[in-house]
Amino acid sequence: MAGGEGTRLRPLTSNAPKPMMSLVNAPMMEHVVSLLTRHGFDEIVVTVAFMANHIRTYFGDGSDFGVKMVYATEDTPLGTAGSVRNAMDELTERFLVISGDVLTDIDLSAMVAEHDRTNAFATIGLVRVTNPLEFGIVITRPDGSIEQFLEKPSWGQVFSDTINTGIFVLEPEIFDYIEAGRPVDFSSEVFPALLADGRPLFGAIAEGYWEDVGTLESYLSAHKDVLDGHVAVNIPGFKMGGGVHVGEGAEIHPEAIVVGPAVIGENCRIEAGVRLGPYTVLGTNVRVRANTDLERVIVHDNSYLGEGVRLRGAIVGRSCDLRSGVRAEEGVVLGDECFVGEHAVLGAGVKVYPFKTVEQGAVINSSIVWESRGSRSLFGRVGVAGLANVDITPELATRVAMAYATSLKKNATIVTSRDSSRAARMLKRAMMAGANAAGVNVLDLEVASVPVTRFIVRRPDHAGGVSIRLVEGDPQSCVIRFFDTTGADLPEDQQRKVERLFGREDFRRVFPAEIGDIGFPPRSLEQYTAALEATVDIGAIREARFKVVVDYAYGSTSFVMPNMLAKLGADILGVNPYASTLGALNFDRHAHAQEVSAVVRASGAHLGAVLDPDGEHLTLIDDSGRVLTHEQSLLAFLTLVSGHLVGESIALPVTVTHHAEAIAALHGVTVRRTKVSTPALMQAAGEPGVGFAASTDGGFILPGFLPAFDAAASLVKMLELLARTGARLSTVVASLPQPHLAHETVVTPWEQKGMAMRSLVEMSKDREVQLIDGVKVRHEESWALALPDPEEPLTHVWAEADTESEAKALAGEYARRIRQLLR
Repeated sequence: MAGGEGTRLRPLTSNAPKPMMSLVNAPMMEHVVSLLTRHGFDEIVVTVAFMANHIRTYFGDGSDFGVKMVYATEDTPLGTAGSVRNAMDELTERFLVISGDVLTDIDLSAMVAEHDRTNAFATIGLVRVTNPLEFGIVITRPDGSIEQFLEKPSWGQVFSDTINTGIFVLEPEIFDYIEAGRPVDFSSEVFPALLADGRPLFGAIAEGYWEDVGTLESYLSAHKDVLDGHVAVNIPGFKMGGGVHVGEGAEIHPEAIVVGPAVIGENCRIEAGVRLGPYTVLGTNVRVRANTDLERVIVHDNSYLGEGVRLRGAIVGRSCDLRSGVRAEEGVVLGDECFVGEHAVLGAGVKVYPFKTVEQGAVINSSIVWESRGSRSLFGRVGVAGLANVDITPELATRVAMAYATSLKKNATIVTSRDSSRAARMLKRAMMAGANAAGVNVLDLEVASVPVTRFIVRRPDHAGGVSIRLVEGDPQSCVIRFFDTTGADLPEDQQRKVERLFGREDFRRVFPAEIGDIGFPPRSLEQYTAALEATVDIGAIREARFKVVVDYAYGSTSFVMPNMLAKLGADILGVNPYASTLGALNFDRHAHAQEVSAVVRASGAHLGAVLDPDGEHLTLIDDSGRVLTHEQSLLAFLTLVSGHLVGESIALPVTVTHHAEAIAALHGVTVRRTKVSTPALMQAAGEPGVGFAASTDGGFILPGFLPAFDAAASLVKMLELLARTGARLSTVVASLPQPHLAHETVVTPWEQKGMAMRSLVEMSKDREVQLIDGVKVRHEESWALALPDPEEPLTHVWAEADTESEAKALAGEYARRIRQLLR
């Protein structure tokens, strides 16, 4: 009997039938099938209704389980007896009925023998329980014959503790008592009718364990009973000391602690500092990051637990993603594919239904059934990002690629690239397949830097581009970057279009003859180098005879930069001049800059530079060996480029110091303020009259060459500017003003972000307010900016003033105002 929905087990059974609920890493029905085979049953008829395909797909014809299995489907509910009658064509001899969603090791052979001994028409398996209110009570005579049935009695009707297990041995003539075409129940209709007709109806007190597993509490207790050995079921894996079962391929760090009894499924990975307490059960392919502490916790397959997670008495569904610092108290249940942000707290008894998001830092004390607290958008700050093979899987990459390709014309061509990591290689191949499936051709650059990819995308016959890379500072994560026809990041309106297609799964699927092709463009690096040469004064750089230290940071810029720098007549000392995934994974900008600084001082070089592994961001070291901050690099570029600008304006985000306007004004150049997001800055850089743009994190844009970040081009431009002005970078830096900026964050629930911004505007009506991005309020010689974070439940507050203490005080004042608004 496998038609149960298991409504009391929701949210675990929201998208799977109860018989397929995992119990110590095998479906409950599989444990029942194993029990049947141990007692000699080799032909099984399965009655299915709710999500029947889950059961059919898993068990098939039963041959993998040593039985012959056929199925009878209920199109409408037929009751316990009606569903058995629905399978009567297969039941032509004496048969046993058993639920597929119970946990039991009852001696079925003894029950069949008792049926034969008493020559019964029907025999009902009985067990004794302490609380019979939820079950049907059966009262028997001394010889075992049944006297009376009571379905789910009140305490005043409890005359026995013997209940009906739902396990029956029946003769095929039982179908004479089951009317066709309507719901019929055994306990309330069929068995009373047998008693009325004087048919021999017996109860057999069963020896062994039996549990209905009908509630979330009993689901937890059933696992405990299995691990304590109270019920004889097979637990997958190798049994180690202390009652710990470990599946094949599981990796447990020597510094992890496992306190039995516990189960660790196949291919799990347990990192250092983890503590798995008693009665913890991990499904297949669960990853548990460092310093996580679990006790009496059940985690289903393919879930991810970040660093420092603490769970007690909780159940985590399949493919859930719990980020670092999450806390869950007793009785918490997460449905399948839930996301819980960093440091979120789930109070006792909270149920979160499948596919829901709990925002970072949220404190949840009531269940989340319909709403998604702070649902995440597909695109983040720089693209589609997440943990490789956890959030960003090949399946997701294929679907994202199909959504992106559907937004383009059929038979369009896009350019793809990646870094040297295996994760990026895997995901790029999935992306290429998805694009082809939607009728879009792919030109693959294989391993290439982001700027080179952007440059090739700009060709007239290309409709866009995709690059997959590791996320800097987080070697576990990947990001899928999307570029428009100009090589800039995909604009926000196009991102939303792709998100809509992705969310609706409204993908274009073409005929076989229209499937896209894959090609490999020739001489891409040579074309990029030639174009860059044409935009700078190579002669001036050669005459300066620079000595430069360049750290390629194990990135793919090492493929193009040596060839470019060789044409500049400079003495180049290359550091880490090759692509290496391991090196890129361990990239630390500060540490690399300090190493270059030491080499600059020792060699007397004019300039040092660190190019990040993706080739987009640049860290400069002046001729004295001083590592410039991103702010100093930006102002130094402004000082040098403003006098040699091809254009009349410079684009900068609203968070850049007001000193930028003063520096640009000395050369008659204006500053255009933009949103903080990278796509907005790049879009502004592509507008007419803009000759330079920069971000606050070391990204520089030379629109005459490429309207996007390019560390290699920026370094060459810096050499040209130093050559043309005859200045030393240390001298330029010494002349710069000293900005005083402060930054704070305020935890802001998603639903209150709009209210907070509106209230700030109303409170600042007597001052000049700019609404380019967030709310920027100008004071006499200072300003403050409040800007909601697009990915996290935060509001950022920036402030600038004449002194550091004044800037901190102003930022603190606006942060205090926002906190008061949220009360």
